[in-house]
Amino acid sequence: MASQVPNAGGQPLASAESRHNEWLSPGGAAYDFRSDVRTSPTPAMLEAITYASLLDGIQDSDPSTKKLEEHVAAMAGHEAGLWVVSGTMGNLVSLRTLLTQPPYSIICDERAHFLNNETGGVFAFSGAVPQPVRPSNGKYLTLEDILPHVKLGHGEKVHAVPTRVIALENTLRGMVMPLAETRRICEFAHANEIKVHLDGARLWEAVTATGSSLADYASLFDTVTMCFSKGLGAPAGAIVLGNKATIRHARWVRQSIGGGIRQPGLLTEAAFVAVRDTFEGKKLAKTHEVASRIGRHWEACGANLLYPTETNMVWLDFTGQQFGLADVIAKGKEKGITLNRDRLVIHYQISEAAVQILMDVMTELTRS
Repeated sequence: MASQVPNAGGQPLASAESRHNEWLSPGGAAYDFRSDVRTSPTPAMLEAITYASLLDGIQDSDPSTKKLEEHVAAMAGHEAGLWVVSGTMGNLVSLRTLLTQPPYSIICDERAHFLNNETGGVFAFSGAVPQPVRPSNGKYLTLEDILPHVKLGHGEKVHAVPTRVIALENTLRGMVMPLAETRRICEFAHANEIKVHLDGARLWEAVTATGSSLADYASLFDTVTMCFSKGLGAPAGAIVLGNKATIRHARWVRQSIGGGIRQPGLLTEAAFVAVRDTFEGKKLAKTHEVASRIGRHWEACGANLLYPTETNMVWLDFTGQQFGLADVIAKGKEKGITLNRDRLVIHYQISEAAVQILMDVMTELTRS
């Protein structure tokens, strides 16, 4: 029997399949290019919620959450994991856990999500000084970019704020940081008693694009944050990975910012399905193929891309065009697709019909 979603009076509102299909119709997730968090929970996710554990997550007694944490930690080559409500919380919990005694600073890419898009929570909560660095290649940080900014802070110079963490991000704006460069930076950091954090909200995309494993990348870092909603399609949640001592402390930090959930199994079972069906089910490679096709079409129309299309993002450059972003948004809305910026994000529920509409909009505007 199809699962039923009850309304406030306890009566079935609609089947899981019908609710899901509403989002895949015009105007829903299948026609939404704004982000890979615009996906709709699948019938399998909704079904999983019905058999989730209802035990306590704060007391660490919830088997649904433990199953997810242990499964992802094993895939990523780490001892332990901690489910958190969001990727933003994951970065905050990770970095606050690694920073133990001020003064301290964090080296990061100047475009880093936790620096620009997470309301400064990491720095407000930890008191750390940000050290933003611009990548010389325009794509990803290299060890040579980082070295001039490192303050070792072994006590010989008291005027500088010592670098205690180097925070990397993969992917960043849809571009992949190569494994070899990642390894160089992590090895340098650890040789100099500097911790390394990875904002791996979309690490799923990076390993899909490169053919590497999660463990190849994630095991290099002291802490890793990975998101279950970006790309994978879960309704909420992320995970922090590290060794057992780090995760034990991270649990404390999570609780201090109100991140404890009494019955997290309702969300972690859905996240487990997202990992199993979307990542392990190899649905992400198709999104990369679609993004590449859209990018090539945009260039074939005589336009340029701001960044290369390496995973599921297409960045439109309007330089030299007789129209702008507002025209693309308006024309797309007129034809039934949703866009909101120069970044197009392809998720696994985007329909072929929506892709064709988008390319037709590109063709029409560039030829007018």
